[in-house]
Amino acid sequence: MKSILKNRLALSTVVTTLIILVVSVLLAGVVTYFAINVTSTRVQEEALSLTHEHIWVAADGSAVGAIMITNNGGRDVVINKITVRGQECTTLFADPAQNATADIAYAAAPASPYVAVPSDQSIVLPSGETVGVMMTSPDSIGINDIGTTAAFTVFTSQAMYYKETNIQAYA
Repeated sequence: MKSILKNRLALSTVVTTLIILVVSVLLAGVVTYFAINVTSTRVQEEALSLTHEHIWVAADGSAVGAIMITNNGGRDVVINKITVRGQECTTLFADPAQNATADIAYAAAPASPYVAVPSDQSIVLPSGETVGVMMTSPDSIGINDIGTTAAFTVFTSQAMYYKETNIQAYA
């Protein structure tokens, strides 16, 4: 037994410690590289900005809603539905050439450049683009709702975006 312990060909304690340290540092480097790779591929998330939101009520009690949606994220987004006060808007009109800085003007019946979006289709919004969306008869908004708040909710496959606005009278 003593001959095994005094063998000159065995590794010393210092060399063994150095090998363990080098292996652990290399392993930590591989794990760090993997973590950076995973997080950098997830950077391109969807991010929508909801601006210029309006709900107008005319003297005859008809209501029109409008909102501008800008895709600030790194990937294209599919807008599945838009709700006002929790009720889905089925009559949507989209203007894909909307200027992101200009406000949306009132229109009793959205006309050109707005295009009707069929209720069974979604709105595709490429990265960096802006779309203006108008809806006729959102929820059950009438003259008695002027001055109160209503919420727009935009649903995509990965998230929902929420924005509130005051209901305005249109004269």
